[in-house]
Amino acid sequence: MSVFKNYIDGQWIDSSEVIENINPSDTKDVIGAYAQATNEQAQSAFDCAKRSFDEWQNKGIQFRADALDKIGSEILERKAELGELLSREEGKTLAEGIGEVTRAGHIFKFYAGEVLRLNGDLVPSVRPQVEVEITREPVGTVGVITPWNFPIAIPAWKIAPALAYGNCVVFKPASQVLGSAWALSEIITRAGLPNGVFNLVMGAGSNVGAAILNDNRVDAVSFTGSVTTGGKVAQACTIRGAKFQLEMGGKNPLVVMDDADIDVAVNCAINGAFFSTGQRCTASSRLIVQAGIYDRFVEAMKNGIEALTVGNPLNTDTQIGPVIDQAQLDKDLEYIDIGIKEGATLLAGGEVLKREADGFFLSPALFVDTTNDMRINQEEIFGPIASVIKVNDFEEALSVSNDTQFGLSAGICTTSLKYAHQFKRRSQAGMVMVNLPTAGVDYHVPFGGTKGSSLGAREQGSYAAEFYTKVKTSYILS
Repeated sequence: MSVFKNYIDGQWIDSSEVIENINPSDTKDVIGAYAQATNEQAQSAFDCAKRSFDEWQNKGIQFRADALDKIGSEILERKAELGELLSREEGKTLAEGIGEVTRAGHIFKFYAGEVLRLNGDLVPSVRPQVEVEITREPVGTVGVITPWNFPIAIPAWKIAPALAYGNCVVFKPASQVLGSAWALSEIITRAGLPNGVFNLVMGAGSNVGAAILNDNRVDAVSFTGSVTTGGKVAQACTIRGAKFQLEMGGKNPLVVMDDADIDVAVNCAINGAFFSTGQRCTASSRLIVQAGIYDRFVEAMKNGIEALTVGNPLNTDTQIGPVIDQAQLDKDLEYIDIGIKEGATLLAGGEVLKREADGFFLSPALFVDTTNDMRINQEEIFGPIASVIKVNDFEEALSVSNDTQFGLSAGICTTSLKYAHQFKRRSQAGMVMVNLPTAGVDYHVPFGGTKGSSLGAREQGSYAAEFYTKVKTSYILS
């Protein structure tokens, strides 16, 4: 089996240690073997990124725009191939895999345009004959640490703006999805970037990740992952004065009011809670339902869940793929047991499924008779598990919706403009959806949350400049 290598200073670099990438739908299917960077190789990546920074930030903006556009074009041209690889190694359905790859291509093309749209300000000083110029400059070297659940889209929405604004990148992907990360990196390496501007260092968080966090040559760290690891990122970066951007967990509510269209509400709930196997930080894990529609909603949800097809994501009739690995399956099953012991009723699903090949298949689980203080409603599970909470009115629904340590995404299903506007204004989430699933966002607008979900500047869209650039104020005597 050929080994997929790390990319440092314009060269593909081997390592004595490799890990195999396993298909979660068929554990006998080895997708590839991937070199694990040593600490010394990580140090080399930091060195060359720092050395290449001046050359890259001083490249003409048309050069940077063309490079990003080229990357985006190749991603889109190869979306079927890359989407199949993504689905094979992460477990999304093929349609979801191709959709994610398409989004990554659009992200690079969007930031190709942003290269040309970076603005500043020229304002008069309070002093006569003095002008004040406010400009943005790249930060330097950005460490990019990404999770396994969106193995192409999340790296794209971090790497593309970093490069667009003139930064160098050291990229450490999650170990479960190295195939997608390597394929994206290989495309980037052929875009004509100077050596050292982009570097791929695959390896364990305890090794490569720790090196990125603690090295003064890394000027900023963009991280998406767990709350626990996010806290470590914040601590390490704060100690040495590096910028950091954290996207962490969610326990996202979907409120269903009595006046909601029942079909819209059920579609939003099933999509948000269970598509992508529920492995989305924006998934609808708490379904907060008003009493008048509760029984109809629960019955419709049960019927909808039981009609879902769980299986190999490459099969065209599959709607729900496997969870990512055995550790995640064990965690999901542990939380199902916790919910039952807390007194919740497991109405549907929650069973390990056998399919043609050995994989990590779990039927989507729905709990009813739950209260918001239960662990299954307060702790992020990150699997195809959702709970229904009954409430009496809008004010109680809003209170329960906001009663969480997280604040990423929140949704409401209603035909009332009053409830919709009140919820948008008073929800303590960074993103609010009305009659739409809580999961599913555009690439050209800001992404991020409040409270324990996010810390630092927003990701995506023009708002990404807040993290990937620094502001300089210059005074000129005319």
